[in-house]
Amino acid sequence: MKIITWNCNGAFRNKFEHITSLNADILIIQECENPEESKDKKYQIWAENYLWIGGSKNKGIGIFAAKEIKLKKLDWTNKYKDHNVKHFLPCSINESFNLLAIWTHKNNSPTFGYIGQFWKYLQVNKSNFKNIIIAGDFNSNVRWDCWDRWWNHSDVVKELNELGIESLYHNFTKEKQGEEKQPTFYLQRNIEKPYHIDYCFGSKNFVEKLTNIEVGEFKDWKHLSDHNPILITF
Repeated sequence: MKIITWNCNGAFRNKFEHITSLNADILIIQECENPEESKDKKYQIWAENYLWIGGSKNKGIGIFAAKEIKLKKLDWTNKYKDHNVKHFLPCSINESFNLLAIWTHKNNSPTFGYIGQFWKYLQVNKSNFKNIIIAGDFNSNVRWDCWDRWWNHSDVVKELNELGIESLYHNFTKEKQGEEKQPTFYLQRNIEKPYHIDYCFGSKNFVEKLTNIEVGEFKDWKHLSDHNPILITF
């Protein structure tokens, strides 16, 4: 099984053929438009098996799967106390494991933006985090930890580890959080501004089945997006 996560930087209707050439079973795409509301018929036909959520019809997060794969959206809460977090799209795959697609936002939160959004989501859905793959654009790295916060990137990684969930990239490469050698994002598509902010985490059973993880190269994707895709093979 091969899973790809990629922030397409919008206009996925013009880009899906590039990513589908990599022959993944499941695509997790951030910043893509809603196929149901798209006027692009080719995109609609291609997206025959998918789930999608978003703040507008033009930008959301989608899970696109091979037609033989059964996707079922799960009813997990997005509400932490009085705050709705975004964007998180949980589903079951063939009723055999859970997949959580992520595209974190600042979400007009003065304190709990980006990784803080995921921290809140984790607190209210922790009991669901079993037999799971979590993947997407986290907009976060341990380098941006703030000393006066209890929900930093490092804290979230620690909480996931306590649930038996590990970063597949770091397990495979043996690199430490914050010392990643392969960037997933180039600010303003500038090769001098590389960051690693996209991740895939998995429960122990997926760690054991992991055979390869690969980050796309900037030269191959810069004309399409400011992010490189991550390819995970089990």
